[in-house]
Amino acid sequence: MTLTGKTLDEDVKLVKKYEKYIDLVELRVDYLNEDEQLYARRFPSMIYQPCILTIRRDVDGGLFSGGEFARTNLFGRALAFANPDKAKNFAFVDFEDDFHIPSIQDAAMAFGVRIIRSYHNMTDPVLNIRERCDIMRKTGYEIPKIAFMPHSLSDVLNLFKEGERMTQYDHILCAMGPLGFPSRILASYTNSFLTYVSPSEGIEHTKSIGHIDPIMINDLYHFKSINQDTQLYGISGWPLVKTSSPEIHNKGYENKALNALYLPFRSPLISDTLSFCEKIGVRGLSVTIPHKESVLYYLHEQSPEVAQIGACNTIVRKNNKWLGYNTDATGFRRALEEFLGGVKLKHKKVSVIGAGGAAKAIIYTLKLMGAKVCIFNRTVETAAKLADKYGFSYCELSPHCVSKLNEYSTLIVQTTSVGMNSEGPSSSENDPIYFYDFKGSEMVFDIVYEPSVTPIMKRAAIAGCKVCNGYKMLEYQGFEQFKLFTGLDYE
Repeated sequence: MTLTGKTLDEDVKLVKKYEKYIDLVELRVDYLNEDEQLYARRFPSMIYQPCILTIRRDVDGGLFSGGEFARTNLFGRALAFANPDKAKNFAFVDFEDDFHIPSIQDAAMAFGVRIIRSYHNMTDPVLNIRERCDIMRKTGYEIPKIAFMPHSLSDVLNLFKEGERMTQYDHILCAMGPLGFPSRILASYTNSFLTYVSPSEGIEHTKSIGHIDPIMINDLYHFKSINQDTQLYGISGWPLVKTSSPEIHNKGYENKALNALYLPFRSPLISDTLSFCEKIGVRGLSVTIPHKESVLYYLHEQSPEVAQIGACNTIVRKNNKWLGYNTDATGFRRALEEFLGGVKLKHKKVSVIGAGGAAKAIIYTLKLMGAKVCIFNRTVETAAKLADKYGFSYCELSPHCVSKLNEYSTLIVQTTSVGMNSEGPSSSENDPIYFYDFKGSEMVFDIVYEPSVTPIMKRAAIAGCKVCNGYKMLEYQGFEQFKLFTGLDYE
């Protein structure tokens, strides 16, 4: 666990809070107040976990902006006066690949402090990983570490390929940022010596490079239980800032005592995701925005629902082929019927906001339920094409469509990502029908579930409307996916 507190006492409190979740800690001296930096030597005797000493330069993503002479003095001061009890000394020290001070290195080795020899590239990928690690490892005592910012999942896949073959010595490999997330959770796949997390109290300092907190990596992703027999599943989307799908699926695996794991594979290109997942052995994927339609080009087989809807949200790998399914339709219907209570939609006029992959499954379901639908979309040609397929109406999504919205207002289903992760008041940026005045008689179903009350929902509820978010839809379609992945009913 990386410690970025301003004082040693602050860091000690964090260690005590998370001690049951972590195996060792990293003291980031560069985050300490200047006067506290002078006393870093005391820290190992203040805690019970092995500790890494790190003074990271700003060029490598840290906060230390002083000269190398000052940093060398800090290293020397922190490593000096070794305690006969090794538990009260730093167990590791992180020296960058270009930091070579023989006296400091000799002191570390003499005191039994293992050297992590690190290289960070905060903007670009590193491709020649194995070769670089071999060169960085000056002695058998050092642990080479490479951390880089990938540009695509292909860069992360290269890390997996290189790390898989590196079994001769300890090393640390990490791809940073949202694309690199799998390298943190699946560190055992690259034979990485460790993976880094941050306490929730300091996560803002390390969030941009992809850290998660110790509780999440243990309780949600069961990091220490992952092995080569673990069956991998996940979700693909972009940017996929937040998703509750891992909580649903991993809880299901836990309840069924399955050695399985579900995690996000973020990528703007579904082709990159599929290539990555094929190589590391992923058996099934949930597919979300913006890939529900583009994934169709890579499917070897489609279920009848996928063929009819024209969108896919679930793929399963069988016999080296991707099979496509759509569980959005059944998930939406089950959640909608609960929301409606006894209200039937046959011959009722319903508005659907958006015409993307999720909308296609929803419109297909509304057709089966006998509703009369008007599709509203900013690109009117897309709405027209979808409407013609089912004999429905369509309209451009703009202030000019108010009268049409008024006409189709028994139920309004919001299917776009507008409003996702938005807590603010309603505006043209977070409310797709900000121009519409609710009468209070409409029912509003927003498939967004983060936040639980979106700006459009809040505005509708204030007007007296009955509202619902998309979490139940997410759950129900997830239960269907779980059965497709495992062959078992969700519990």
